[in-house]
Parts: sequence; structure tokens; C-alpha cells
Amino acid sequence: MDIASLIGLLACLALMIFGMVFGKSFATVASFLHAPSALITFGGALCCVMASYSMNSFVAGLKSITLIFKTSVMNVPEIIQKIIDLSNVARKEGLLSLEEAASDIDDEFLKKGILLIVDGTDPELVRAIMETELVSVESRHKEKIGFWENLGAMGPAWGMIGTLIGLILMLKDLSDLAAVGPNMATALITTFYGSVLANWICAPVATKLKGKNDEEMMVKEIEIEGLLSIQAGENPRVIEEKLKSFLAPADRGSTGESGGEENG
Repeated sequence: MDIASLIGLLACLALMIFGMVFGKSFATVASFLHAPSALITFGGALCCVMASYSMNSFVAGLKSITLIFKTSVMNVPEIIQKIIDLSNVARKEGLLSLEEAASDIDDEFLKKGILLIVDGTDPELVRAIMETELVSVESRHKEKIGFWENLGAMGPAWGMIGTLIGLILMLKDLSDLAAVGPNMATALITTFYGSVLANWICAPVATKLKGKNDEEMMVKEIEIEGLLSIQAGENPRVIEEKLKSFLAPADRGSTGESGGEENG
């Protein structure tokens, strides 16, 4: 589990509750619970986003919140080392030997590229096929990211709608003093709920999904460059240095030091 996501969200909730009860009793929290405001803000935002997507895309977008709690299984240095190992195999035994090596690889994207090379596919066609799949994956990711960005934009908007409803009801009958309090509560709490939806939930989820997308795209780009380098017959040490350029300088020493093969 990604502890940072869990701790961050819970810490934000704790800080909000602390602000509500500071100098007061814990019962003050109940003052911030208002069903009509929640229905207007959360319900309105969700329904508006639902109208913007197909039902399948809407459900998939909601489910994608679980992705922020999953730890990435992609170890970039290990992937680079795997490609270097494959380049050593291809250099010693030929490209056809990679077919057997592919059977032990769980990464379907990398396996697909290897099999294309083994089949003797033209390098430009290999790149085109792999990049087309990369674009397709990124497009699906961006749809989920866009879902949370749109929901985050709708939250404050529907909070403002709730505020206007509350103000209109309050101003419509100022003679009924008993209704002023509840209507003002609706007016103010909907704005609060809209900000909470946008900044406590949607913004962190969208940002986290963007980070995961960027990481996966980088890994796939590394795999594409590595496979094409293997197909071109480049020296494993050259491939290693080329692929390390994708990493931050501090991470470049974490790949295997003996992965490359000596010239000759």
C-alpha cells in the first residue's frame, strides 16, 4: 500500500476536524454535517460528471481512486538491468534466442516488443507498433485523470450553487427568523463542501494518477529504446548508458555495475 496517500488524506481530515473543535467540544463537528448541502454539492458534482461520460467510463473513473493506494511495482533500475541482460543474450546467441527469454517475462509490453524483434519486424514498424500502444495506454490513463480534474472543478461550482440556493431562500423570507439559520447554513456549508471535494479528494487523486502515468510512460519509453538498441546490435554497455540517461543522476548507480559486456 502507498502509505503516503493514506497518511496524507487522513492527516488532512484530522487537521480539518482539529480546526472545527479547537477551543470547543468535539460535538461542534456535528455543526458541519448538513445533508441538503452534501446532496447539492457532492450529488450535483457527481451527477454532472456522470452526464459528461458514459456509464462505464464514469464507474471506471470512480474506481480509479483505489490506484493511489497501490504501490508501484515498476523498479526502473531492475527493468534496465533486464534489458541489458537481454542484450547480452542477443549478442552471444542471436536475436532468435530472445524468444525463450521472453517466456520468463511478466511485462506484456516488453514481451510483445521482444516477439516482434524475434519475428524479424522492421525496426521502424516495431517502434510504430510499440508507440501506438504507449499512446493508447496513456490515453486511458488521461481519461481517468480527467475524471478527477472535472470532478474537482465541479465541486466548488456546485458549492456555489448551494450557496446561492441558501441565500435566495434566506432573503425570500427574512420575516421567518427560524428559517434564517438553516438557510444560511446551507449557503455556507455547501461552499465548504465544494472546497473539500476539490482540494481534499480530487486534486490529490489527479496528481497521484499523473505521477503514476508519467512513471509508466517513462518505463515503456525505456523498453522501446532498449529493444530497438538490441535489434540494432548495439553494445550492451552503450545500451546501458543510453537507458540510464532516463534516470535522475542519483539513481543511475543503482543498476547492475556488471550488466554490460566488454567490447570484443
